[in-house]
Amino acid sequence: MMKTIRFTAALTLLGAAALLAACGKNSGVGGAAGDAMPATVQANEQFAQQLKLDDPQDFEDAKRGLIAKPEGKIMAADGTTVLIDFDAFKFVDGKAPPTVNPSLWRHAILNAQSGLFKVTEGIWQVRGFDISNMTLIEGKTGFIVVDTLTARESAAAALAFARRHLGDKPVSAIVFTHSHADHFGGALGVASAQEVAERKIPVIASAGFVEEATSENILVGTAMARRSMYQFGKNLERSAKGNVDTGLGKSVAYGAIGILAPTQLITQPTQELVLDGVRFVFHNVPGAEAPAELTFSVPDKKAYGGAENLAQTMHNLLPVRGAKVRDALRWAEYMQQALDQLGDAEVYFGQHNWPIWGHGRIVDFITKHRDVYKYTHDQTVRLANAGYTPREIAEMVKLPQSLASHFGARGYYGDLRHNVKAVYQLYLGAYDGNPANLNPLPPQESAQRYLALLGGVDKVVAVAQAAFDKGDFRWAVELLNHAVFGAPESTAAKELLARTYDQMGYMSEAATWRNSYLTAAAELREGPPKKGVDRSFLIDVLYETPVERFLEAMAAGLDGPAADGKSFKINLVVTDTKESYVLWIENAVLHHKKAAPASDANATLTLTKPIFIKMMAGTAGFKDTLLSDDLKIDGSKIDLVRFFTLIDKAPGTFAIVTE
Repeated sequence: MMKTIRFTAALTLLGAAALLAACGKNSGVGGAAGDAMPATVQANEQFAQQLKLDDPQDFEDAKRGLIAKPEGKIMAADGTTVLIDFDAFKFVDGKAPPTVNPSLWRHAILNAQSGLFKVTEGIWQVRGFDISNMTLIEGKTGFIVVDTLTARESAAAALAFARRHLGDKPVSAIVFTHSHADHFGGALGVASAQEVAERKIPVIASAGFVEEATSENILVGTAMARRSMYQFGKNLERSAKGNVDTGLGKSVAYGAIGILAPTQLITQPTQELVLDGVRFVFHNVPGAEAPAELTFSVPDKKAYGGAENLAQTMHNLLPVRGAKVRDALRWAEYMQQALDQLGDAEVYFGQHNWPIWGHGRIVDFITKHRDVYKYTHDQTVRLANAGYTPREIAEMVKLPQSLASHFGARGYYGDLRHNVKAVYQLYLGAYDGNPANLNPLPPQESAQRYLALLGGVDKVVAVAQAAFDKGDFRWAVELLNHAVFGAPESTAAKELLARTYDQMGYMSEAATWRNSYLTAAAELREGPPKKGVDRSFLIDVLYETPVERFLEAMAAGLDGPAADGKSFKINLVVTDTKESYVLWIENAVLHHKKAAPASDANATLTLTKPIFIKMMAGTAGFKDTLLSDDLKIDGSKIDLVRFFTLIDKAPGTFAIVTE
C-alpha cells in the first residue's frame, strides 16, 4: 500500500469544509513491549564491562550546587495537559535494568538531577523544567536570563521557582544562544513584548537569529514534527521499557511557543557587551550546531557558556527527525576557538546537561569534543576517497580509546554511525555512487518481489524468527521490514518486527535511537497517531514569521499533477503590515512576488496578518473568516476556492514503519 496524501482546503474560506478530513488509522496488532531477550541481556552486560560506569565525577558535578528540587507538574494553559511531570522519571535510579543500555542508564540518572543549582557566585541554572536549561546571571538590578526553554509555561515555572529561592528580582536582560525553539520558545513566559519595550530590556541574539528561528520547520515542518515523535519518544511511556531520556535532557515541554525580537544582534566574530553591569564577551559560531548561534564568556566570574556547541554528549550532525546537515569540520574549528577564548575560566556551563568545574577539566572536555568531530570528519572523508559507501564507513569508523572512554563525548544524543553518514552526505550526497541505487523500486514493490522470491511472508517470518532467537536482530529487522511492507496484512510479521525493535531499543546507547526503535514498535502494535500536527501552539512564533516563508511553503504544497494545465492569479493584500503579493500558477508551479495587486487577477484576498497566520496554521474558524471585518474577497470566489484546494495540507499522521 502506497502512502497517501490527504487533501484539505488550505484556507477555510466561504465556510467550505475540508476536502478530506485529516485522520489517522489504527491497524496495529496489539500487545505490549517484551522483556529483554538473553542476547540483549548479554550484550548490555558486555557493554557495561567496557566503561567505568561507577566513575563518581559526573555524579558529583550533576548534583553540585543544588539549592532546591521541584515537585508536582507543569501544566499547559488548558489546565488539563501535563507538560512536565517531575515524578515521571523517578524510576531512573540504581542499577541499569536489562531493558536499558547501562551507559544510557547512567546518563539518564545524571540528567534526572532536576532543580535550581548554583553554578558559581552570581550564576545559577534551572534544570529539568524542559529539555534545555535556563541560566540566570545576577546583574546590578536583576536577572540576566540565558535561554528561555521551549514553552511559555515551562519558562514561567522555571523563573518563578528560581525567584522563590533567590529573590523576586526583575528580568534585566535576555540572551538567546541560538535559533532552536527549545532555547527561545518560552520567551513570553519570561517577559512580554510590551514589557521589553517599556522597560527597555536588552534582548541579545546572533546575526540571523530571527530569520532562522522563524523559518525552521516551515517548509518541511509536518515531516519534521512527525519524525521528532520518534527522536524524542514523545508518546512512549516513561518506564524501563520506554522513554528514559532524550540525551540532552529528560523531556520536551510541548506547550505554547513564542519569541521576542532581539534588540541587539551580535554581528562580529567576537563582540563585548555590558548587560546590567555584567561584562559579556560574545562569540559568533554560526553553521555548526545551529545556523545562528553564539557562545560567550563572563570574564569577571571566570565562566564560559558553551551554548549547545558543547554538551555532555556527542551531538548529532544530522538529527533523526531530519534537518540540514551540519558541518563537522566547522564544529571542530569552533572547539579550537573555544580553547583560545576560555581565558582563565574555572567553570563551564551549557544550555543542556550539567556544568564542569576546574580549568584543566574544561580544557580536556572541549579538546575531546573538538577531536570527536574532527576524527569523524577526517576518517569519513578518508574512507569515502577510498571508495567506501556510507553504510560501509559507518561499520568501519570507531573512535580511538582516548575519545571513546570519555563519557562527555559518547553518543547519547548523536551517534557515531549516523554522524558518519551525515559527513558523507554533506560532501557527496545520499547517493553512494552505485548505479543500482540510482533508480531503485519503491519500498512496497521491492518488498513484494522479495517475498515472492523467498517463498512468501510466512517463510520470511520463519527465517526472521530464527535470526531473532539467535540475537541477530539487525538481520531480522531487514527481513521483517520487507515482510511488513510487502504484506501489511500479516500480524505475525508486525508483531515479530515490534519485538525485534524492542530488543534493538533496549541495547541502544543513544537515547534518540532507543526512542526511535521503541516508538516504531509501539506504532506497529497500535498504528500511527490518529491526530495530525497541531500548529496552534506555534501561533506566537508564526506571527513573527515573514509572509514570504508561508508563500514558499504554499508553493511546496501545490499538487503539481492536479495543477497541470490550470492558470490562476490571486492577489494577497495584508492590510496591517501594508504588504501586497501576487500569486500565480504557471507550468504547474506556484510563484509569488511582492507587488501591487494585478488588474487581471482571478480574485483578491484582503486580510490581516493574524487571520492569514491562523489560516496557514489551520486554526482559523468561522468567525475569523465569514464573520470577520478584517477579511474581504473581491473577484471570483469560486476561483479562489479552486486555487486553494490545489494546496496540500498534510496532516502529519503518515505511517513510517508499515508502508
